[in-house]
Amino acid sequence: MKRLILSALAAISLVSCGTLNPNYIASGVMKAGQAASLSNAEIQQYVAASVAQMDAKNNVLGSDSPYVQRLNRITKGITSVDGIPLNFKVYKTSDVNAFACADGSVRVYTGLMDLMSDDEVLGVIGHEIGHVAHKHSLKAYKKALMTSAAVDAISSTGSVAAVLSNSVLGQLGESMVNASFSRKQETDADDYGYDFLKAHGKNPWYMGLAFEKLMSQSSNSSTSSSVAQMFSSHPDTASRVERVAKKAKADGYNRPGSSSSSSSSSTPGFHFGN
Repeated sequence: MKRLILSALAAISLVSCGTLNPNYIASGVMKAGQAASLSNAEIQQYVAASVAQMDAKNNVLGSDSPYVQRLNRITKGITSVDGIPLNFKVYKTSDVNAFACADGSVRVYTGLMDLMSDDEVLGVIGHEIGHVAHKHSLKAYKKALMTSAAVDAISSTGSVAAVLSNSVLGQLGESMVNASFSRKQETDADDYGYDFLKAHGKNPWYMGLAFEKLMSQSSNSSTSSSVAQMFSSHPDTASRVERVAKKAKADGYNRPGSSSSSSSSSTPGFHFGN
């Protein structure tokens, strides 16, 4: 917590002339402390507001879309994580991406759905929900909140969080999409996604297949995807695939497509058109 406050202080202590203003620093310390004391519920309110801003800026497909109908089938029965209600929407974009937020919002891009089978999509969703379950997403948003212009708007209002401008909420939303997690956090989310697939009667090997497809996007210069970058930029992505393979073998699962495969993918390689 102390490091977060110091980071926020560093972000707010410089004025335009490049010198330090003691009065502004004192005010910044107070506001950073107030931001640090926000409850998880209050942060989730900010997250929900940021997600609403992102939804407004993106092409959110309606219930009559084949993509939405497919996602509904893939996520049927998946309603919450650690007591947080989940809500799913599809963004129409060629980007290969998906993300889950601390308020339970899960957004999947059509580019990712075009690239992957149902079970691979579910594996990515499980990985992203893992970041929510382990509080990685919440901590990342709180850090972004404390190092942004939002800290200047947060004041002592009892248990009610301060109202933030749409532009600030939008910037915080972008920070959620582009959040960078540590190697340990990614491993924790990998494990969650693996167990997530098993819990839903799927072959957990599909986590490895999803990784492989995301890795392949690194050679495509037209792909601008935070999820693809997250996987392809890690030097140990291949070892992550190998780790999934070893776990799956130990659990009695074979790679999908092999002669003795116990795959349960409902629509492998299925592709919706525009």
